[in-house]
Amino acid sequence: MKNISILGSTGSIGVNALDVIKSNQSRFRVVALSACRNISLLNTQIKQFRPKVVSVVDKEHARKLEKMIDPAAGTQILFGSDGYREVAAIKEANMVISAMVGSAGLIPTMAALEAGKDIALANKETMVMAGDIIVKNAKKMGVTILPVDSEHSAIFQCLSGNRHADINRIILTASGGPFLNIAQDELANVKPEHALRHPNWQMGPKITIDSASMMNKGLEVIEAKHFFSVDIDRIEVQIHPQSIIHSMVEYVDGSVIAQLGVPDMRIPIAYALSYPERLRRTGPFLDLLKVGRFDFFCPDLKKFPSLKLAYDAGRAGGTMPAVLNAANEVAVTLFLKEAVRFTDMPKLIGEVLSCHQMKGTPDIHDILEADRWARERANKIAERMSVTS
Repeated sequence: MKNISILGSTGSIGVNALDVIKSNQSRFRVVALSACRNISLLNTQIKQFRPKVVSVVDKEHARKLEKMIDPAAGTQILFGSDGYREVAAIKEANMVISAMVGSAGLIPTMAALEAGKDIALANKETMVMAGDIIVKNAKKMGVTILPVDSEHSAIFQCLSGNRHADINRIILTASGGPFLNIAQDELANVKPEHALRHPNWQMGPKITIDSASMMNKGLEVIEAKHFFSVDIDRIEVQIHPQSIIHSMVEYVDGSVIAQLGVPDMRIPIAYALSYPERLRRTGPFLDLLKVGRFDFFCPDLKKFPSLKLAYDAGRAGGTMPAVLNAANEVAVTLFLKEAVRFTDMPKLIGEVLSCHQMKGTPDIHDILEADRWARERANKIAERMSVTS
């Protein structure tokens, strides 16, 4: 029996993880959950999984949740940053699923590391912002970090049994998102509802917008750099609209190993939870005869400049990736509110990056300060932008 704590249980990854756990109750037990403001769904999860501890964003939501839950559940309700850290570091947990959205997941994930918990990492921003620190601390604590993103899970599986020295390049596949076949000059007029219609995956709004702009793939490039200790220029993005090949590794002898599967996040989640075993799936399974064909394209960096911004920030290193991430989070929030255009997002991010005085070997305090600065600067720049201009 493996005891699981989930940071971000009401998001897409958290819900899918609980579905995997529900189907394998003899293997896993939920001991702690955290959410932001979706206390209705969290209450349902408490009834079903009876965690020892849960945490929400603030005292107001904690009080509301306390009135909703069955006292017989015996669940302790916490809130705020201290509550999230306690969920991350709870003594009973063997593994923490880090699935909070955005930079908010960094400090709780670090708390899990410091508590010596193995981590199933879905919060890519943790690696983007502080990859060097995370990798160093994981080695120091003897902690295993297993990737949950479908692409990084695929790479992890493709590397299994092979020598790191034999890697020639990593090929990260991308669906291309909802705007793959839209002309570049039409992007200025797209609305949030258009960007939220992903053709293959069901995800939360932030990651779906990132997918539409291809910033998500840029963040994944930086994440892969740290996860697999590979130079960023040996990580190549290729658009694969079918989303069946989740990523590939090319070796120095010309061999290419790929991981394939239906686009279902429960597959990489289950693998991270059960590694090195594999949980039996009830289906559906991949039918290559129905898929019929695989297509691949080079990404258009003029149409999707966010991907280039991410490569540039990843090459620079230091505090630049944290600034990239923070500016992007502000840009996505503003776009969802229709306060800026879709095409304004990379302009906003690029301007913030150009203003930043990078620190080359930051500690966690430097990273958090860079995050704070970038958000403040992004909001100031955004005041000059208008959807009516």
